[in-house]
Amino acid sequence: MVWAGVSADSRTNLIFVPQGVKIDSQTYRELVLEPEIASAGEKLFQNHPWTYQQDSAPAHASKVSQSWFREQNIDFISKDEWPPSSPDLNPLDYSVWANLESRACAKSHKSLESLKVSLLSEWQKIPQEELRKAVHQFRSRLTSVIHKKGGYIE
Repeated sequence: MVWAGVSADSRTNLIFVPQGVKIDSQTYRELVLEPEIASAGEKLFQNHPWTYQQDSAPAHASKVSQSWFREQNIDFISKDEWPPSSPDLNPLDYSVWANLESRACAKSHKSLESLKVSLLSEWQKIPQEELRKAVHQFRSRLTSVIHKKGGYIE
């Protein structure tokens, strides 16, 4: 599994979860939240207010993860505020991952290490304007989901 974060003006590093590691709340906290989120927030937004967006995957919605954000005083969309099945609202899910996959997998890879190298390289090559467009689609997508009463949108 790979984790990343984006904003209209920047991106985080890719974080690779070791093969075979199950992402539970503790793993999510240790591999993503603690080492990356606070520093990523500073990097991506400097002194501007920001809100961390994550979906309702079990590791994200867990008490451990939700408590961590509160303890760190990081504004986030809580599990109670996030629709249950909503990849339609996550810029990474509705745009960025497919783009990265098509770039990184344009040629086949004989090893996991080769794939990682390709992902890292292609991640940096995605123009920031593409990420900005994906992030800016959020409001219109949110409006569409509201009009569909939480239903799926294209």
